[in-house]
Amino acid sequence: MKKIIGIFIAFVLLSGTGFAKDMSIAYIDMQYILKNLPQYEQANEQLAMLSKRWQKEIDAAQQEALVMATNYQTEQIFLSETMRAQREQEIVEKENAVLELKRKYFGQDGELYKKREALIKPIQDEIYNALQDLANEKHIDIVKDRSADPALIYMSSKLDISDQVLRKLGAK
Repeated sequence: MKKIIGIFIAFVLLSGTGFAKDMSIAYIDMQYILKNLPQYEQANEQLAMLSKRWQKEIDAAQQEALVMATNYQTEQIFLSETMRAQREQEIVEKENAVLELKRKYFGQDGELYKKREALIKPIQDEIYNALQDLANEKHIDIVKDRSADPALIYMSSKLDISDQVLRKLGAK
């Protein structure tokens, strides 16, 4: 029984190496491709403008909360217990509003994430479709992103199809 299992394992290993030799592999540099697409740069500029605008709004709200807290500190001794409690509550509400703004704009499912998804995903889909077409045309079985592969030490330039993907996209 052990001989049969050993022979089966040897057969699988030997047939696997033959299969791997017939595979065609190519690489792309996604950072290079994105950097050379004008629509990607435009989308990034639009996202940066939105981010700055939203950050200014948050900074203004934070400044208001800081002024409220500073004024409270200086006026605290002149206020009644009820007025102190009311002012403290207003400061807490303002600080919570700032946190809510941050979450709304920059949170995990915030406006920036949604806008990035709306602007960048179509570009990524376009790249993927061009890459898939190119892989089918050239009979490439595996395409890896060398910019995302830290283990890649060396790659022959003839395996890099990044420029071909860009041409397929009509860029450069």
